[in-house]
Amino acid sequence: MAAPSPLLLTALLWVPAGALSCYGDSGQPVDWFVVYKLPAHSGSGDEARSGLRYKYLDPRSGGWRDGAGSINSSAGAVGRSLLPLYRSNASQLAFLLYNDQPPKASRAQDSSSHGHTKGVLLLDQGGGLWLVHSVPRFPPPPSASTYSWPHNAETYGQMLLCVSFPLGQFQSIGRQLAYTYPLVYDHQLNGVFAQKFPDLEEVIQGHHVSHEPWNSSVTLTSQEGATFQSFAKAGRFGDDLYSGWLAAALRSNLQVQFWQNSPGVLPSNCSGTQQVLDVTQTAFPGPAGPTFSATEDHSKWCVAPEGPWACMGDMNRNRGEEHRGGGTLCSRLPVLWKAFQPLVKAWQPCRQEEEEAGPGGPS
Repeated sequence: MAAPSPLLLTALLWVPAGALSCYGDSGQPVDWFVVYKLPAHSGSGDEARSGLRYKYLDPRSGGWRDGAGSINSSAGAVGRSLLPLYRSNASQLAFLLYNDQPPKASRAQDSSSHGHTKGVLLLDQGGGLWLVHSVPRFPPPPSASTYSWPHNAETYGQMLLCVSFPLGQFQSIGRQLAYTYPLVYDHQLNGVFAQKFPDLEEVIQGHHVSHEPWNSSVTLTSQEGATFQSFAKAGRFGDDLYSGWLAAALRSNLQVQFWQNSPGVLPSNCSGTQQVLDVTQTAFPGPAGPTFSATEDHSKWCVAPEGPWACMGDMNRNRGEEHRGGGTLCSRLPVLWKAFQPLVKAWQPCRQEEEEAGPGGPS
């Protein structure tokens, strides 16, 4: 099959002016951004002590920058991107808010049977955004009438990846969510949106994949043409996302940052062709760069140490999550890999390496 012409590709990816998108710390639309909410006590100043400070990255930021103010401010990238949820014209939008730890869990909700997955879909007739994150009880539903950051998410590190997508890409995103089985705690999918995205309607109704294969990978293209690879697994996949699939799929060794205060944490795994190593310490470059332990960090990301992949998602490496849905969003964008690769300060060696190198691991 012949490749699509540049003219056809442009038509397929064309986004109307004013399409809903992620907003950066500058207050302007951006194709994507990453916010790394730092752990409390990871630096100096009141914002650091209270756990409201963050690092910010987008295609034009030139690497990590200090966030614009506090993570709980609606003037920053996260708050500004989610503002349409809390405006009076929100009835013209479609949205899905999902979180295995929703802001207000009802007794009827059994989150353990759903995927270990957190995120926001927000779209209008022109396009939208997918916010993949690690933050429990976030974001507040539209009924809250205002953006806010949950107090319970201030102590530990958290990560949020926002990508702006053309409207058509949400069909593929809906199919990916059918694998991860998210707990949808608020939604709006009316009229033309319900007709256009039947897979999202199925997700809202609580339907999920019921037959093999139990995992799915799709290529997604952002509003400005950046390529992301979405990896999604169902609970019946029955294996670790990283050592059971992702490392082989990317053909890369992986260093994985995840929440290591949960039971059944999986050790670093070097049994396959690729090594999957648990990050134990993260450090931002520079003399004043924050440094913190994995036990202070609730974010979930991984990087290929030799390049070119960096991934952000919502899954940990533990035995329980081998049997829950979830996923990650990966990219070969050089700006992402160059930002994440230097963050890894130390990791847990595999057992054979421990015997040779001794405790502590490389730094």
